[in-house]
Amino acid sequence: MGGSPECSCYTGPTSFASFGDIPGNLCSPTDDWPRPFRNLNHDAAWDHLAAASNLHSVKFDPTGRWRADALNFQPCAETPSQDRYAIQQIHIQGRVWTLSAVFDGHLGSHTVEHVAHHMPIIVREHLELITRKHGDRVVPPPLIADMFSMAIRAFDDAIANDVLELFPDGLSSLSRLSDLQIQGVLDDQLSGGQNYTKARLCLYGTTALVALVDPDHQNLWLANLGDCQGLMVSETDQKSWNVEVLTQFHNGENPLEVQRVMNEHPGLGDTPFKQPPEFTRRILYNLYPGQHDTSPWEEFLMRNHTPPYVSSTPEVTHYPLDPSPRAPRKYLILCSDGFTDICGTNQRAIVDQWARAAARSNSRELDEKSLALRLLWQALGNDPTSVSRVLTLNMDSPWLDDVSIVVQCL
Repeated sequence: MGGSPECSCYTGPTSFASFGDIPGNLCSPTDDWPRPFRNLNHDAAWDHLAAASNLHSVKFDPTGRWRADALNFQPCAETPSQDRYAIQQIHIQGRVWTLSAVFDGHLGSHTVEHVAHHMPIIVREHLELITRKHGDRVVPPPLIADMFSMAIRAFDDAIANDVLELFPDGLSSLSRLSDLQIQGVLDDQLSGGQNYTKARLCLYGTTALVALVDPDHQNLWLANLGDCQGLMVSETDQKSWNVEVLTQFHNGENPLEVQRVMNEHPGLGDTPFKQPPEFTRRILYNLYPGQHDTSPWEEFLMRNHTPPYVSSTPEVTHYPLDPSPRAPRKYLILCSDGFTDICGTNQRAIVDQWARAAARSNSRELDEKSLALRLLWQALGNDPTSVSRVLTLNMDSPWLDDVSIVVQCL
């Protein structure tokens, strides 16, 4: 069982959790409560949380002032996380840009894994092109924003186009091919599987929240496609902290997004929502091992008259930065919706308490303890018992949504 208290890796007395003890909205009151968990002491809870969180940190300058900490957390061992993150430095003409991102995959991990690996490469290629065009001149921030959006759209377009290019005349050629002929093109696992891998990416999807900071540390661009969230946490003159939400949720719960869908047919999803029905019926249905039950797809395909129903155009936000040594501290938080889920309506208070604790820490403590992990600890309850419940709950199915967090010091 995921996080079972009988697991030998957890030592501590057995306690019991009620439905209301578990943060987020994934659990149900009908899940046979109360459920046992192992109550760990503080050090054990911290160590186990760190071990389960796939931690990563990058320093962007020798002093460590500019750095990023990241994690990816799913306590149910039987259900691997479909979230991913990326932190990279991008070298362009002898200067260094920084990129950080979170991705929330759905239906499977193949596409989100592909996106997390290749998105920084695509952004770097577009950055190289636009900086080369401008020579010694600084590229204006609006042009960087346009480039950022274009890179993401081009990347998304390539997922379907790479498959269509396997057929000489694209979709129009499929009507002349039998299912066996299409399968012969797609199912090439015995000869390397390149075609199969390309087609499989079309079955799944992911959100994307990508941050880019220029070499002079004067500009931040944030590209958002989906329901991940970007927060700017800034120290004020009164040594308090201001929490600003930089992104909008791109889903049906956001009235502005609903209106955007009505106006321009965008949204979030997989390739079947962006291509005519023939793409799904002739290509994806013929991809090994096939679709044994096509009725869920057919419910949508019968109404798929004017694709695309999904947009890959991100919301791009520009945020000016102050690189001077005396500038107030700023933290950029990128998080998947799993983090907003466990925070609920207390998110601002949780982030504020986390920022105040970070401000009281000395440089050694900040080096030794990931800022992202400290934020997750705070969100889970900020005490070993609350963290223990989430880590060691005896339950077969996931009780928490996947959580990815990147904290970047600005």
